[in-house]
Amino acid sequence: MPELPEVETVRRGLEPVMTGARIMRTELRRADLRFPFPERFAQRLQERTVQALSRRAKYLVADIEGDVLLVMHLGMSGRFLIETQDAAGRPGAFHRPAGGNPAHDHVVFHLSNGARVTYNDTRRFGFMLLVPARERETHPLFRGIGIEPLGNALDAETLARLFAGKRAPLKAALLDQRLIAGLGNIYVCEALHRAGLAPERAAGTIAGDGGAPTEEARRLTRAIRDVLDEAIAAGGSTLRDYAHTDGSLGYFQHAFRVYGREGAPCATPGCGGSVARIVQSGRSTFFCPACQR
Repeated sequence: MPELPEVETVRRGLEPVMTGARIMRTELRRADLRFPFPERFAQRLQERTVQALSRRAKYLVADIEGDVLLVMHLGMSGRFLIETQDAAGRPGAFHRPAGGNPAHDHVVFHLSNGARVTYNDTRRFGFMLLVPARERETHPLFRGIGIEPLGNALDAETLARLFAGKRAPLKAALLDQRLIAGLGNIYVCEALHRAGLAPERAAGTIAGDGGAPTEEARRLTRAIRDVLDEAIAAGGSTLRDYAHTDGSLGYFQHAFRVYGREGAPCATPGCGGSVARIVQSGRSTFFCPACQR
């Protein structure tokens, strides 16, 4: 499933095409994705302007004229494809990622600027919903979601406060969407390795007396930010189905230090250990037992 850097990369690809444009027509080529489309979905979007395109956790959120939010989730294999026109109004290049079979083009947004944005989803685990703008924080999709790991919300003090007293494994706490929004398995493994912290240690051990941040909390905060920033700059990670709006692939997987590298030498200078794999809550965890404590 695409993680936060992949979703943010898609948002940045869609933003210049969709923001400020009116949705002239929405073409639905089936009645549902993971869920049925909302009642009168296409009609409620017609002739409405996309005022902004943001991301909350792993959701894409378009602010639509008329105080409506178009909430989109990529699921396992969802992707957006963009077709633009040149200055003369002639069709431009149609960017189709490898494996983007047109038989799985399920939703097409026809925009006032001549662009066409197509949602393609082989497995149909993605979905689109319409939510009243006033429910941005209270809707069941968003209620209870934790802080964003990018921006100013996450710092060592906040991380220590969130984890203080928690006996759950550090990796499990980082994946808890009620605490931090959008972190996924790949980037948690990478951040813990950079911070030199074992995934099985209790989350509360990075908080000091009274929930004060320790040096470990500061290292982990920096590592989370660095991993996410580098992954976004590299365009995310391409493992199975994921690709960008222009059809290109992400490259951060080539910079993985531990994820998927079981048995490989640890990338930490002077460590000498090897990457190990364990299973936590049914998911693979990759780490170095020698330098992650």
